[in-house]
Amino acid sequence: MAINKNHEFDELDGVKCGIVEKNVLPQRVDFLKKLLEYNGFTVVVVPSPPPKAAPAPKPVEGEENNTAAAPTAPTPETFTVGVTDYTFNTINAIFGRLLKTPDGHVVTLAYWLQRESISHDEIPYYEGL
Repeated sequence: MAINKNHEFDELDGVKCGIVEKNVLPQRVDFLKKLLEYNGFTVVVVPSPPPKAAPAPKPVEGEENNTAAAPTAPTPETFTVGVTDYTFNTINAIFGRLLKTPDGHVVTLAYWLQRESISHDEIPYYEGL
């Protein structure tokens, strides 16, 4: 049970973990895993559960009852990323300047969100967005 939305934890592969992000695409998993492992965290990645299917709409009287299912687009495979330090909080780690990039800079919000390939930690976060 999370204290609030910004501090979630759950059991992933039998290990209590602080949740970093949910429903993450494989490219984002690679980025987060490299960054968090560089900062000394043990990362746990598990497939996200499939989204719940919406209930089928009820047929309207007078219309044909077409039982053939409409083709749906396949949902991309997503993952849940967590760290074994269940006290980990993404917001505190970023704005508390607790994470470093492999090139020695402090992780900024823009870098975390992958809007920048290089962390410009000399620019305050409120001016960088």
